[in-house]
Amino acid sequence: MSNVKEILGNYSSDIIKTIEDELSVITPNNLQEASIYLTKAGGKMLRPALAVLTSEAVGGNKENAFKAGAAIELIHTFSLIHDDIMDDDDMRRGMPSVHKVWGEDVAILAGDTLFSKSFEIILSSNPEDIDPSQINKALATVADACVKICEGQALDMGFEDRYDVTEDEYMEMIFKKTGALIAGATKVGAIMGGASQDVVDAMYEYGRLIGLAFQIQDDYLDLASDEETLGKPIGSDIVKGKMTIIAINALSASEGSNYDDLLEILKKDDNSQEDIDLAIELFNKYGAIENARTLALESVDKAKEVLEILPDSSSKQALADIADFVLERHS
Repeated sequence: MSNVKEILGNYSSDIIKTIEDELSVITPNNLQEASIYLTKAGGKMLRPALAVLTSEAVGGNKENAFKAGAAIELIHTFSLIHDDIMDDDDMRRGMPSVHKVWGEDVAILAGDTLFSKSFEIILSSNPEDIDPSQINKALATVADACVKICEGQALDMGFEDRYDVTEDEYMEMIFKKTGALIAGATKVGAIMGGASQDVVDAMYEYGRLIGLAFQIQDDYLDLASDEETLGKPIGSDIVKGKMTIIAINALSASEGSNYDDLLEILKKDDNSQEDIDLAIELFNKYGAIENARTLALESVDKAKEVLEILPDSSSKQALADIADFVLERHS
Protein backbone atom coordinates (compact mmCIF):
# COMPACT_ATOMS: atom_id res chain seq x y z
CA MET A 1 0.00 0.00 0.00
CA SER A 2 2.87 2.38 0.78
CA ASN A 3 4.03 1.95 -2.82
CA VAL A 4 0.65 3.10 -4.12
CA LYS A 5 0.58 6.10 -1.80
CA GLU A 6 3.99 7.03 -3.18
CA ILE A 7 2.69 6.63 -6.74
CA LEU A 8 -0.29 8.86 -6.02
CA GLY A 9 1.95 11.37 -4.29
CA ASN A 10 4.20 11.59 -7.34
CA TYR A 11 1.35 13.12 -9.33
CA SER A 12 -0.55 15.04 -6.67
CA SER A 13 1.72 18.11 -6.56
CA ASP A 14 1.45 18.67 -10.33
CA ILE A 15 -2.32 18.14 -10.26
CA ILE A 16 -2.79 20.46 -7.28
CA LYS A 17 -0.65 23.16 -8.93
CA THR A 18 -2.73 22.89 -12.11
CA ILE A 19 -5.94 23.23 -10.10
CA GLU A 20 -4.67 26.14 -8.02
CA ASP A 21 -3.50 27.99 -11.14
CA GLU A 22 -6.89 27.53 -12.78
CA LEU A 23 -8.87 28.60 -9.70
CA SER A 24 -6.64 31.56 -8.77
CA VAL A 25 -8.50 33.83 -11.22
CA ILE A 26 -11.91 33.28 -9.61
CA THR A 27 -13.53 36.26 -7.89
CA PRO A 28 -14.78 37.22 -5.36
CA ASN A 29 -12.38 35.82 -2.78
CA ASN A 30 -14.96 33.86 -0.81
CA LEU A 31 -15.97 31.93 -3.94
CA GLN A 32 -12.33 31.23 -4.78
CA GLU A 33 -11.60 30.07 -1.24
CA ALA A 34 -14.68 27.83 -1.14
CA SER A 35 -13.77 26.34 -4.52
CA ILE A 36 -10.17 25.46 -3.60
CA TYR A 37 -10.97 24.46 0.02
CA LEU A 38 -11.32 20.69 -0.40
CA THR A 39 -8.29 20.45 -2.68
CA LYS A 40 -6.17 22.07 0.03
CA ALA A 41 -7.75 19.73 2.60
CA GLY A 42 -6.03 16.81 0.91
CA GLY A 43 -7.30 13.61 -0.60
CA LYS A 44 -5.90 10.56 -2.34
CA MET A 45 -5.90 12.20 -5.81
CA LEU A 46 -6.72 8.71 -7.08
CA ARG A 47 -8.75 9.77 -10.11
CA PRO A 48 -6.33 12.31 -11.60
CA ALA A 49 -3.40 9.97 -10.94
CA LEU A 50 -5.24 7.24 -12.84
CA ALA A 51 -5.72 9.61 -15.78
CA VAL A 52 -2.01 10.45 -15.93
CA LEU A 53 -0.85 6.88 -15.34
CA THR A 54 -3.15 5.57 -18.06
CA SER A 55 -1.83 8.16 -20.48
CA GLU A 56 1.70 6.97 -19.77
CA ALA A 57 0.72 3.29 -19.92
CA VAL A 58 -0.67 3.65 -23.47
CA GLY A 59 2.53 5.35 -24.61
CA GLY A 60 1.54 8.99 -24.27
CA ASN A 61 3.22 11.98 -22.65
CA LYS A 62 2.08 12.41 -19.07
CA GLU A 63 2.29 16.20 -19.40
CA ASN A 64 -0.60 16.07 -21.86
CA ALA A 65 -2.82 14.41 -19.27
CA PHE A 66 -2.33 16.77 -16.32
CA LYS A 67 -5.13 19.12 -17.34
CA ALA A 68 -7.50 16.23 -18.00
CA GLY A 69 -6.59 14.78 -14.60
CA ALA A 70 -7.20 18.14 -12.94
CA ALA A 71 -10.60 18.37 -14.67
CA ILE A 72 -11.56 14.93 -13.34
CA GLU A 73 -10.57 15.96 -9.81
CA LEU A 74 -12.66 19.14 -10.06
CA ILE A 75 -15.69 17.07 -11.09
CA HIS A 76 -15.07 14.78 -8.12
CA THR A 77 -14.79 17.76 -5.76
CA PHE A 78 -17.92 19.39 -7.20
CA SER A 79 -19.85 16.18 -6.51
CA LEU A 80 -18.56 16.01 -2.93
CA ILE A 81 -19.64 19.59 -2.18
CA HIS A 82 -23.14 19.00 -3.52
CA ASP A 83 -23.41 15.57 -1.84
CA ASP A 84 -22.53 17.12 1.52
CA ILE A 85 -25.27 19.72 1.06
CA MET A 86 -27.88 17.10 0.13
CA ASP A 87 -26.86 14.81 2.98
CA ASP A 88 -26.28 17.68 5.43
CA ASP A 89 -22.88 16.21 6.31
CA ASP A 90 -20.87 18.40 8.68
CA MET A 91 -17.38 17.05 7.91
CA ARG A 92 -15.32 16.18 4.84
CA ARG A 93 -11.67 15.05 4.87
CA GLY A 94 -11.46 15.80 8.57
CA MET A 95 -12.59 19.42 8.15
CA PRO A 96 -15.96 21.21 8.24
CA SER A 97 -17.83 20.79 4.95
CA VAL A 98 -17.82 23.69 2.47
CA HIS A 99 -21.44 24.59 3.20
CA LYS A 100 -20.74 24.62 6.94
CA VAL A 101 -17.97 27.21 6.44
CA TRP A 102 -19.43 29.45 3.72
CA GLY A 103 -23.13 28.59 3.78
CA GLU A 104 -25.19 26.60 1.30
CA ASP A 105 -25.53 29.35 -1.31
CA VAL A 106 -21.78 29.88 -1.73
CA ALA A 107 -21.18 26.12 -1.56
CA ILE A 108 -23.59 25.52 -4.45
CA LEU A 109 -21.85 28.25 -6.44
CA ALA A 110 -18.45 26.73 -5.63
CA GLY A 111 -19.61 23.35 -6.91
CA ASP A 112 -21.01 24.93 -10.06
CA THR A 113 -17.75 26.82 -10.57
CA LEU A 114 -15.69 23.63 -10.32
CA PHE A 115 -18.05 21.86 -12.71
CA SER A 116 -17.65 24.64 -15.30
CA LYS A 117 -13.92 24.99 -14.79
CA SER A 118 -13.37 21.29 -15.50
CA PHE A 119 -14.50 21.75 -19.10
CA GLU A 120 -12.57 25.00 -19.46
CA ILE A 121 -9.36 23.27 -18.32
CA ILE A 122 -9.64 20.56 -20.97
CA LEU A 123 -10.40 23.14 -23.65
CA SER A 124 -7.22 25.00 -22.69
CA SER A 125 -5.05 22.00 -23.67
CA ASN A 126 -2.32 22.98 -26.11
CA PRO A 127 -3.50 22.07 -29.66
CA GLU A 128 0.15 21.71 -30.71
CA ASP A 129 0.49 18.76 -28.32
CA ILE A 130 -3.02 17.32 -28.43
CA ASP A 131 -5.18 16.85 -31.51
CA PRO A 132 -8.54 18.69 -31.32
CA SER A 133 -10.34 15.37 -31.88
CA GLN A 134 -8.76 14.07 -28.66
CA ILE A 135 -9.95 17.16 -26.80
CA ASN A 136 -13.48 16.65 -28.15
CA LYS A 137 -13.48 13.00 -27.04
CA ALA A 138 -12.16 13.97 -23.61
CA LEU A 139 -14.91 16.57 -23.21
CA ALA A 140 -17.55 14.03 -24.21
CA THR A 141 -16.14 11.55 -21.69
CA VAL A 142 -16.22 14.05 -18.83
CA ALA A 143 -19.75 15.17 -19.75
CA ASP A 144 -20.94 11.55 -19.82
CA ALA A 145 -19.38 10.91 -16.40
CA CYS A 146 -21.16 14.00 -15.00
CA VAL A 147 -24.55 12.81 -16.24
CA LYS A 148 -23.95 9.35 -14.78
CA ILE A 149 -22.94 10.81 -11.40
CA CYS A 150 -26.25 12.68 -11.25
CA GLU A 151 -28.15 9.58 -12.32
CA GLY A 152 -26.36 7.54 -9.67
CA GLN A 153 -27.17 10.05 -6.96
CA ALA A 154 -30.83 10.07 -8.03
CA LEU A 155 -30.91 6.26 -7.96
CA ASP A 156 -29.33 6.24 -4.50
CA MET A 157 -31.90 8.72 -3.22
CA GLY A 158 -34.64 6.57 -4.76
CA PHE A 159 -33.43 3.61 -2.68
CA GLU A 160 -34.31 5.43 0.56
CA ASP A 161 -37.21 3.68 2.29
CA ARG A 162 -37.07 0.90 -0.31
CA TYR A 163 -36.16 -2.53 0.99
CA ASP A 164 -36.66 -4.51 -2.20
CA VAL A 165 -33.61 -3.16 -4.04
CA THR A 166 -32.03 -5.87 -6.19
CA GLU A 167 -28.32 -6.57 -6.61
CA ASP A 168 -28.53 -5.51 -10.28
CA GLU A 169 -30.13 -2.19 -9.32
CA TYR A 170 -27.47 -1.64 -6.70
CA MET A 171 -24.61 -2.40 -9.11
CA GLU A 172 -26.04 0.06 -11.63
CA MET A 173 -26.27 2.72 -8.92
CA ILE A 174 -22.71 2.33 -7.64
CA PHE A 175 -21.31 2.25 -11.17
CA LYS A 176 -22.98 5.55 -11.97
CA LYS A 177 -22.37 7.23 -8.62
CA THR A 178 -18.79 6.05 -8.01
CA GLY A 179 -17.46 3.96 -10.89
CA ALA A 180 -18.33 6.25 -13.80
CA LEU A 181 -15.88 9.00 -12.83
CA ILE A 182 -13.08 6.52 -12.18
CA ALA A 183 -13.81 4.92 -15.56
CA GLY A 184 -13.93 8.40 -17.06
CA ALA A 185 -10.50 9.15 -15.60
CA THR A 186 -8.86 6.10 -17.15
CA LYS A 187 -10.66 6.65 -20.46
CA VAL A 188 -9.61 10.32 -20.63
CA GLY A 189 -6.04 9.29 -19.88
CA ALA A 190 -6.09 6.78 -22.73
CA ILE A 191 -7.59 9.37 -25.09
CA MET A 192 -5.00 12.01 -24.18
CA GLY A 193 -2.29 9.38 -24.60
CA GLY A 194 -3.37 8.76 -28.19
CA ALA A 195 -4.52 5.15 -27.67
CA SER A 196 -6.52 3.18 -30.22
CA GLN A 197 -10.26 2.76 -29.66
CA ASP A 198 -9.82 -0.83 -28.47
CA VAL A 199 -7.38 0.31 -25.79
CA VAL A 200 -9.56 3.30 -24.84
CA ASP A 201 -12.52 0.94 -24.36
CA ALA A 202 -10.39 -1.48 -22.35
CA MET A 203 -9.16 1.25 -20.03
CA TYR A 204 -12.75 2.40 -19.45
CA GLU A 205 -13.60 -1.16 -18.45
CA TYR A 206 -10.59 -1.28 -16.10
CA GLY A 207 -11.80 1.93 -14.43
CA ARG A 208 -15.38 0.66 -14.24
CA LEU A 209 -14.29 -2.53 -12.49
CA ILE A 210 -12.08 -0.89 -9.89
CA GLY A 211 -14.82 1.71 -9.32
CA LEU A 212 -17.27 -1.08 -8.47
CA ALA A 213 -14.70 -2.71 -6.21
CA PHE A 214 -14.03 0.64 -4.50
CA GLN A 215 -17.67 1.09 -3.45
CA ILE A 216 -18.22 -2.54 -2.48
CA GLN A 217 -15.07 -2.32 -0.33
CA ASP A 218 -16.60 0.74 1.37
CA ASP A 219 -19.67 -1.35 2.22
CA TYR A 220 -17.40 -4.08 3.55
CA LEU A 221 -15.23 -1.72 5.61
CA ASP A 222 -18.28 -0.28 7.35
CA LEU A 223 -18.51 -3.64 9.11
CA ALA A 224 -15.01 -5.12 8.92
CA SER A 225 -12.79 -2.17 9.84
CA ASP A 226 -12.48 -0.43 13.23
CA GLU A 227 -13.84 2.93 14.30
CA GLU A 228 -10.46 4.65 14.69
CA THR A 229 -9.23 3.60 11.25
CA LEU A 230 -12.55 4.16 9.49
CA GLY A 231 -13.13 7.56 11.09
CA LYS A 232 -16.77 6.80 11.90
CA PRO A 233 -18.66 4.25 14.04
CA ILE A 234 -18.75 0.67 12.78
CA GLY A 235 -22.17 -0.20 11.37
CA SER A 236 -23.09 3.38 10.48
CA ASP A 237 -24.69 2.12 7.25
CA ILE A 238 -27.00 -0.06 9.37
CA VAL A 239 -27.96 2.93 11.52
CA LYS A 240 -28.79 4.92 8.36
CA GLY A 241 -30.77 1.98 6.96
CA LYS A 242 -28.67 2.02 3.81
CA MET A 243 -29.30 -0.69 1.25
CA THR A 244 -25.70 -1.73 0.71
CA ILE A 245 -24.79 -4.86 -1.23
CA ILE A 246 -24.47 -6.58 2.16
CA ALA A 247 -27.94 -5.59 3.34
CA ILE A 248 -29.48 -6.45 -0.03
CA ASN A 249 -28.00 -9.95 -0.11
CA ALA A 250 -28.78 -10.65 3.56
CA LEU A 251 -32.41 -9.62 3.13
CA SER A 252 -32.67 -11.71 -0.02
CA ALA A 253 -31.27 -14.82 1.67
CA SER A 254 -32.97 -14.52 5.07
CA GLU A 255 -36.41 -15.80 5.95
CA GLY A 256 -38.92 -15.94 8.77
CA SER A 257 -38.00 -14.13 11.98
CA ASN A 258 -34.48 -13.40 10.72
CA TYR A 259 -35.91 -11.44 7.78
CA ASP A 260 -38.37 -9.61 10.04
CA ASP A 261 -35.65 -8.69 12.57
CA LEU A 262 -33.27 -7.44 9.88
CA LEU A 263 -35.96 -5.42 8.12
CA GLU A 264 -37.06 -3.85 11.40
CA ILE A 265 -33.48 -2.81 12.23
CA LEU A 266 -32.95 -1.24 8.79
CA LYS A 267 -36.22 0.69 9.11
CA LYS A 268 -35.52 2.02 12.63
CA ASP A 269 -34.23 5.55 13.16
CA ASP A 270 -32.70 4.93 16.58
CA ASN A 271 -30.84 1.63 16.52
CA SER A 272 -29.13 0.48 19.71
CA GLN A 273 -25.76 -1.23 19.77
CA GLU A 274 -27.65 -4.49 20.29
CA ASP A 275 -29.56 -3.87 17.06
CA ILE A 276 -26.32 -3.26 15.16
CA ASP A 277 -24.74 -6.39 16.65
CA LEU A 278 -27.79 -8.49 15.67
CA ALA A 279 -27.74 -7.14 12.12
CA ILE A 280 -24.04 -7.99 11.78
CA GLU A 281 -24.72 -11.45 13.20
CA LEU A 282 -27.43 -12.00 10.56
CA PHE A 283 -25.21 -10.61 7.80
CA ASN A 284 -22.58 -13.18 8.78
CA LYS A 285 -25.14 -15.98 9.14
CA TYR A 286 -26.19 -15.55 5.52
CA GLY A 287 -22.65 -14.97 4.22
CA ALA A 288 -23.45 -11.45 3.01
CA ILE A 289 -20.28 -9.79 4.34
CA GLU A 290 -17.98 -12.42 2.84
CA ASN A 291 -19.94 -12.36 -0.42
CA ALA A 292 -19.30 -8.61 -0.70
CA ARG A 293 -15.59 -9.15 -0.23
CA THR A 294 -15.64 -11.87 -2.90
CA LEU A 295 -17.46 -9.57 -5.33
CA ALA A 296 -14.84 -6.87 -4.82
CA LEU A 297 -12.01 -9.35 -5.29
CA GLU A 298 -13.53 -10.65 -8.51
CA SER A 299 -13.86 -7.11 -9.88
CA VAL A 300 -10.23 -6.35 -9.13
CA ASP A 301 -9.05 -9.62 -10.71
CA LYS A 302 -11.03 -8.82 -13.87
CA ALA A 303 -9.61 -5.28 -13.91
CA LYS A 304 -6.05 -6.62 -13.83
CA GLU A 305 -6.87 -9.04 -16.65
CA VAL A 306 -8.02 -6.09 -18.76
CA LEU A 307 -4.58 -4.51 -18.34
CA GLU A 308 -3.04 -7.32 -20.40
CA ILE A 309 -3.92 -5.30 -23.51
CA LEU A 310 -1.14 -2.88 -22.53
CA PRO A 311 2.60 -3.37 -23.12
CA ASP A 312 4.64 -4.04 -20.00
CA SER A 313 5.80 -0.85 -18.28
CA SER A 314 6.13 0.67 -14.82
CA SER A 315 2.87 2.57 -15.46
CA LYS A 316 1.02 -0.65 -16.28
CA GLN A 317 2.34 -2.18 -13.06
CA ALA A 318 1.25 0.91 -11.13
CA LEU A 319 -2.29 0.50 -12.51
CA ALA A 320 -2.28 -3.13 -11.32
CA ASP A 321 -0.99 -2.00 -7.91
CA ILE A 322 -3.78 0.59 -7.65
CA ALA A 323 -6.36 -2.11 -8.39
CA ASP A 324 -4.98 -4.10 -5.44
CA PHE A 325 -4.86 -0.95 -3.30
CA VAL A 326 -8.64 -0.57 -3.67
CA LEU A 327 -9.00 -3.73 -1.59
CA GLU A 328 -6.03 -3.20 0.72
CA ARG A 329 -7.15 0.18 2.04
CA HIS A 330 -8.81 0.27 5.44
CA SER A 331 -10.62 3.60 5.22
